[in-house]
Amino acid sequence: MKLVTVKMPETYIEGLDELVKMGRYSSRSEAIRVAVRELLKRELWGIQPAHHELPHRTSEPRKVTV
Repeated sequence: MKLVTVKMPETYIEGLDELVKMGRYSSRSEAIRVAVRELLKRELWGIQPAHHELPHRTSEPRKVTV
């Protein structure tokens, strides 16, 4: 994989951190890769996911302690 640096609003970063904290993704990078893949599927490749379909996870969920 190649490294890409992007600027984004603080609220996006906070949202990514919350998804990681919830255990939905293992890292910000994983969440961003999934988002970009879904964007490319929809916008470039013309693949529409089913409304009930969730993005594929590439790693095991983390346990979150409350």
